[in-house]
Amino acid sequence: MKDPADFTPVCPLPASGGGKVQLAHGSGGALTHRLIEEMFLPAFENPFLAARHDGAVIGIDTARLAFTTDSYVVKPWAFPGGDIGALAVIGTVNDLAMCGARPLYLSAGLILEEGFALADLARVVASMKAAAAAAGVHIVTGDTKVVDKGSGDSIFINTSGIGQIAAGTEVGPGSIRPGDTILLSGDIGRHGMAVMAAREGLELETLIESDMAPLCAPIMALIEAGVELHCLRDLTRGGLATALVEIAQATGLGIAMSEGAVPVTEPVRGIAEILGLDPLYVANEGRFIAFVPPDQRALALEVMARDPLCRGACAIGQVGAQGPGIVTAATSIGGQRVLDMLSGEQLPRIC
Repeated sequence: MKDPADFTPVCPLPASGGGKVQLAHGSGGALTHRLIEEMFLPAFENPFLAARHDGAVIGIDTARLAFTTDSYVVKPWAFPGGDIGALAVIGTVNDLAMCGARPLYLSAGLILEEGFALADLARVVASMKAAAAAAGVHIVTGDTKVVDKGSGDSIFINTSGIGQIAAGTEVGPGSIRPGDTILLSGDIGRHGMAVMAAREGLELETLIESDMAPLCAPIMALIEAGVELHCLRDLTRGGLATALVEIAQATGLGIAMSEGAVPVTEPVRGIAEILGLDPLYVANEGRFIAFVPPDQRALALEVMARDPLCRGACAIGQVGAQGPGIVTAATSIGGQRVLDMLSGEQLPRIC
């Protein structure tokens, strides 16, 4: 189950039932993780949610399907490299791919604020159409609502998706084993920095564009090549570090990674330093990590290298033995630091 929309409790959740919790516009991060673990999962408890995956894996007759949903509230709705329409399609397609599923069908629900220009809506719809065609999916049902001026923020979109899982594929945190190698599909941080630059009107010497892209093709290529994929995760809200921490906590396994092995472009690194941001926590919309057995590392990297979306794919770490479920990062100066979830999102409303 993914984070709900960007809301953070003003006060910690009560230690036991009851109590009043207020929500403020802000972030996902550690407190939203607590909402999921302490409120939503207990309320809706079932085996599908317990897997803590990017989507639910369900069986209908002999078919195994992945089902997921997400809402998109990015501000501004258009940014270098894309807009909310393409983002809504690509984000849900990628969640299905992270379940090892070939995406098939999407729904789309649009909430429009009164006064949103029809020309802008036409641009968003065209972006959704192009993104769906690129991912090979069909938008088969939907809904549109208009809210009063001041009750929304231009446009919000919810998309849900269904995909079919290949026979014999078991991708998820529960399949991770000690010794697994962690592969990263490319450089990180471009989506979050592109949105921030557009939001703040920053004039950059080098334009940073979102890395937004459907990841179903490289994932299907890995599966078809016979790579034993134990777990996949796209690096959206909270970035690489948060994805690793969530997986470590879900499995109870330690994870050791090398910061120096993680590719970050100089423009992204530069603006992150200026703004005091850590690229490891900046959102991506076209990057994923894969957990594979160590003897599958070379084959997986070879397959990934064939796809332009995975240029720069590399190994960044390894799963350790059963332990407290923490993530340690070897720093560039030879030290070690423990990665944790941020108490507040570095970049709210980036997806």
